[in-house]
This record gives sequence, structure tokens and C-alpha cells, in this order.
Amino acid sequence: MAKKGQKFKERNAQEKYEIIKPILNYEASYGKISKEYNISKGLLSSWVSKYQKNGLDGLVNKKKPGNPMAKYFTRKHFKSKEEQLEYENMKLRIENELLKKGYLLKGDGSIVKFTK
Repeated sequence: MAKKGQKFKERNAQEKYEIIKPILNYEASYGKISKEYNISKGLLSSWVSKYQKNGLDGLVNKKKPGNPMAKYFTRKHFKSKEEQLEYENMKLRIENELLKKGYLLKGDGSIVKFTK
């Protein structure tokens, strides 16, 4: 289980391949590799199956989309008028999507779900 504040090591595709190569060649077990590199057996199994399906490309880390609004949450003042307009535009898009899904916005900004 992860500990609070724990840093996770991000490995590239080549490092992952070097770790799972003994498993693929039947030279070592999942348990042995798991203890040696301090990686869970489930993660090793996931890497092996991705490698078997897609080769080395399956081991490449995928870019996670993230929250497009995150860059605005830490700022109180925008650098330009363009950034402020971009922020307001994004807020309106989100509000529009919420309304399409059946949510109501109260005057104070809180969101209430209603059924049709």
C-alpha cells in the first residue's frame, strides 16, 4: 500500500522490458522479480501482458489528460486578457455540459441534479 507523500518511480519502456525479460525467458518467477525490484506481481503481470500484445510499444507510458482547469486554480490574477477569456470560456463550456446532463445551477454557484 502506498504511503502518504510516497514518490513513485516512473520507468520508461526499455527499463520495463529489462525488468520483465527474465520472466519472458522463463529464467525467473514473478515473485523473485517482484522482491528484487520492489514491484507488485500485478504490475509485472500487467507489463508482461502489454508486452505480449503490443511489443515494446505496449510498455510506453501514456500521457494522462489531466484537468484543463488546473492551471487556473492556483492563480488569482491572469497574465493576459486572453487567459481570462479562455478561463471564462472553459467555465461556460463546463456549465453547458452539466446542463445537457440534467444539472441545475443555483444562483450561488452550487449544482443540483434534477430528473426529467
